[in-house]
Amino acid sequence: MSRAWPAALVFTTFTFATDDYVVAGVLPEIAAALRVSEAAAGQLVTAFSLAFALAAPVASVVTATWPRRRLMFWALLVFTGANGAAALATSYAALMGLRVLAALAAAAVVPAAYAIATSLAPEGRQGRYLALVMGGLTGSLVLGVPIGTWVGGAYGWQATFALGALMGLISLVAVMATLPDAPAQPAMPIRARLAPLGRAPVLAGLFGVTAIVLGSMMVMTYLAPFLRDLAGTGPAELGVVFAVAGVAGLAGGQLGGRAADRWGADRALLVGVTAFTVVMAAFVACWLLRPLPLLGLLPLLLVWAVASWWIPPPAQARLLALAGEAGPQALALNSSAVYVGVSAGGALGGLLIEGYGPGALPVGAAAAELVALLSFWWASRQSQAAGSAASERTRSGSAPVAT
Repeated sequence: MSRAWPAALVFTTFTFATDDYVVAGVLPEIAAALRVSEAAAGQLVTAFSLAFALAAPVASVVTATWPRRRLMFWALLVFTGANGAAALATSYAALMGLRVLAALAAAAVVPAAYAIATSLAPEGRQGRYLALVMGGLTGSLVLGVPIGTWVGGAYGWQATFALGALMGLISLVAVMATLPDAPAQPAMPIRARLAPLGRAPVLAGLFGVTAIVLGSMMVMTYLAPFLRDLAGTGPAELGVVFAVAGVAGLAGGQLGGRAADRWGADRALLVGVTAFTVVMAAFVACWLLRPLPLLGLLPLLLVWAVASWWIPPPAQARLLALAGEAGPQALALNSSAVYVGVSAGGALGGLLIEGYGPGALPVGAAAAELVALLSFWWASRQSQAAGSAASERTRSGSAPVAT
């Protein structure tokens, strides 16, 4: 088996995340060229995210029995073609349709990439392989989006989509050259495949994932006004903060994955949420002492970034364990839960700022992470209780009952 397949999957998730977020960097150019408002151009990002969130669970079920290499090939081919056509689009409607098409292709690939990583990972290393593939998402914010924005500024917004098509093509070649033919799921009725996803522990785990992302994005989305009022941070300094935080986030994701493998998902999750909550408490204290120098806040910002990206890998590993044989479908719903969390974090963070000011953001974020931890704790308790009940029925000789 080629050892390069993880890198191919990382670059693939990097490509998709870059393609989603980079539009924000060339919004004025797109709006001017297609003669629409910047608000309307911004809906290109919304449409991509919404299409992905809705399509990922459906695609996971529909393609469950497809050979993984075949699925990746066709989806990446569609993604590459959609971006190539977007570079030639001359109307807003056409560009919107092509963005939705690219999102549908991404929705088929990203959950499959997570499922492939867990199925091919060496024994005891699922957490770090999940973190590795997830690193493509973090890397897109640090490297992909800035590069795509620069390309658009230097050569026009069409070049940004041409870059997306090129990255899609590179992903396709890399996946086909390195990915072993990972087995698809055995054929079974759709109802049977979906049944485990209706279990209370799985639903609680998905709610926990949404709360985790909500808490993190509540701060990330409004970091600019928070640091402006806390330390007088301007756009130039904020760019440096985002870059440094992105690098720290990459490290945090890898550390969280390794911790999930070494300590177990529950303990790793507890450590990450505890660290996040402590940092939020420190931010509240800093707010009360404002203004403070940005340099003095940098260590806290680094710990915040590490903790924010530490948490998702053990959360995903725990969700996989809760879902059992429906793991691939749970990972697809996980992707949808992430997008719901991103949207809700921005909305709730905005309400907090309007009602109480930026200083309320750390309080809301910490509360969301604690809710997530309670959700996973409850899910674990319910799963253990169901397992104990099943074992008891087996010992007593009675027929097992589905939980």
